[in-house]
Amino acid sequence: MNLLLIGSGGREHALAWSLAASPLITKLYCAPGNAGIAELAECVPIDVMAIDRLLAFAREKRIDFAIIGPEAPLVAGIADRFEAAGIKTFGPSAKAAMLEGSKAFVKDLCIENNIPTAAYKRCQDAETAKAYAATLALPVVVKADGLAQGKGVIIAETREATIEAIDTMFGGAFGAAGQEVVIEEFLEGEEASFFALTDGVHVLPLAGAQDHKRVSDGDVGPNTGGMGAYSPAPVLTPELSADIVTRIIQPTVDAMRARGTPYVGVLFAGLMMTQEGPKLIEYNCRFGDPECQVLMLRLKSDLLPALMAARDGILDTVDLRWRSDAALTVVMASRGYPGNYEKGSEIRGLSEARKVAGVEIFHAGTEMRDGKLVATGGRVLNICALGRDVRDAQLRAYEAVALIDWPAGFCRHDIGWRAIAREHSK
Repeated sequence: MNLLLIGSGGREHALAWSLAASPLITKLYCAPGNAGIAELAECVPIDVMAIDRLLAFAREKRIDFAIIGPEAPLVAGIADRFEAAGIKTFGPSAKAAMLEGSKAFVKDLCIENNIPTAAYKRCQDAETAKAYAATLALPVVVKADGLAQGKGVIIAETREATIEAIDTMFGGAFGAAGQEVVIEEFLEGEEASFFALTDGVHVLPLAGAQDHKRVSDGDVGPNTGGMGAYSPAPVLTPELSADIVTRIIQPTVDAMRARGTPYVGVLFAGLMMTQEGPKLIEYNCRFGDPECQVLMLRLKSDLLPALMAARDGILDTVDLRWRSDAALTVVMASRGYPGNYEKGSEIRGLSEARKVAGVEIFHAGTEMRDGKLVATGGRVLNICALGRDVRDAQLRAYEAVALIDWPAGFCRHDIGWRAIAREHSK
């Protein structure tokens, strides 16, 4: 079958790497792809938001199945357009993708369906937001309602910082995403990422993961799209995972179906493990990035039949097998990220880094120019490794990082520290 994967990041490279091994695929295309994906698929220079062009390409190449990687085209309705054209597509409809497209929508859904989450108020003006924030204990969480490329959340440690965050959002720092703002209580605990496939009725949990959102070692500094991740997540015990499905994931799937907007795709729950149990922080309507990278390393089964079963409403007929090994990824980013950064710097040494046992390198923001690999984004490379445990995977990943010659890049040096602390305490 002919398959089209849409996206250009590390998540899509990891998906392409996994899908390319499927015997079901005759031809794999990726739009627009990157330098790493080009080694596995035919890359097509069409932007993820150019839905008309993507649809025309899919028709021309007789695409049998499309997989949508990033959230923006899903929220814009790309799955609806492809399905209306008769092209089977993995990814939620625009109405279902509201689970990521609007944080306020998710919070209301939680309250209506007794899904545990933080106390909140949705606000359309700064005065209302500031008044509610003043009633909460510090720190206060300030969220842009819409899509903000993973950066629309500010954890304000002081009253002054809270006011500044609210003014920043209503002042247009996040564009249309900040026209409505959600003010939340801060949840104490350990954060984790929980993934499940769903066909709108059935739920198939995937392996758990944890990522590192803050830019600097010690989990400090601004939020980013993710500076590293690992799987499994020790905090997500089998008992806790079952509880998450029962109390959070399945009620969400049921509620979306009851609304007449069934959710079909991968559901990514950002969770906080509190003293009262797991609580939902937010939903994403796609695989996590960089969590997808570690999930694909651990997945033993063919991914494609599971994605097709979700789309076809027969997910209850599918099972997936996972490696017992741990996987860890270190994100290498352009200096200055998540703020301003330069593009076009050359990257060397990947061939040597790949020789480290258990290492795979997924590209997130790269392209080939005049025979040279150059950085084109903020998050640029994912240095991934499998190991006996998280510590072993961490050692291998950082051994590979040390072999990469990229003066214009940087990374955190403590990815996996929570899990390693747990391993050492056993």
